Amino acid sequence: MNNLKDRVTIYEVAKASGVSLATVSRVINKQNNVTPETRAKVEATIARLGYKPSGLAQALATNKSTNIGIVIPSANYVYISNFLNGITEVAKEKGFTLSLFSTSHSRDDAINVLEKVITSHVDGAIIFDDELDEEDVAKLSSYYVPTVVINNKVEGERTGCVIFGYEHNLIHILEQYFEKDGSKCPIFLHVHNCGRLLARTEKAFVKACNNASKEYKIMNVDDSYTRSYQDFKAYFKTHKSGYFIAYRDSIAAAIVNAATDSGLNIPEDVEVISLIGTKYANITRPTLSSFNINLQEVGKRAMYMLIDLSNNELMQKTYKFESTYVKRQSTKE
Repeated sequence: MNNLKDRVTIYEVAKASGVSLATVSRVINKQNNVTPETRAKVEATIARLGYKPSGLAQALATNKSTNIGIVIPSANYVYISNFLNGITEVAKEKGFTLSLFSTSHSRDDAINVLEKVITSHVDGAIIFDDELDEEDVAKLSSYYVPTVVINNKVEGERTGCVIFGYEHNLIHILEQYFEKDGSKCPIFLHVHNCGRLLARTEKAFVKACNNASKEYKIMNVDDSYTRSYQDFKAYFKTHKSGYFIAYRDSIAAAIVNAATDSGLNIPEDVEVISLIGTKYANITRPTLSSFNINLQEVGKRAMYMLIDLSNNELMQKTYKFESTYVKRQSTKE
């Protein structure tokens, strides 16, 4: 990112002109309450610095930003779609426009996308991507772009965050399972490149098993229903039970269907919990026990935090959503 050209900000124009931000805003928006001499001075500074006004500068009179950059790993996941729905709801209410930046599960790609966010002159950003770390977010913030980060605790002068609570509830559910039954081997399904949330819950899973002196397994699976179904059809030829923690509903459904098609019973032989529950947890048969966070509410909260951050009014820069566990048909308890 060293090849990025520094973005000239309205703050620099105001400082170089010796006037206030409000005065620069009035000149940009061609308002009449500016003397001809001051207008000429500001316009000359804008030309000299090569300043290009963003939507934020053009809307300073109403203290609203207009163009918000949203960084997500993929729009194919249901939970990401729910998150975007929440953002869109607030954006429509406030009259904002949204620019969507999608990354793959690659740090290089995420860095390239971040460059695009910076050079697109968005007026604020919401980042839901596990490949970008605190240093990357700080780079974005240095361009005077207020930013809200999802699922990573990052705070700063122009940065707030929304974090998720899964670990405590997962440990509690496992403790209950070990106390009441615990006859099946607990198995955590690891998906490559699925980020911080999966890594944190995997650590919580190992901790709970170790605390209870229970043997456990970590299995690598693909982030694909079709491949997971095929793999577990083969697995259940030699294994007739298990207590599985799956990353998403689609993987949990693959296990349930593979077990059922192999002549096993749910939940007597095989039990399955989905970490990121969506509407599909209720649609599948049998229904899936899952941990739920309302991602639509997460999107709305992130937008409102970004608005307050843009106006220097955000007092609580970290907001935590705790997951809730919903027991359905794929588990005994």
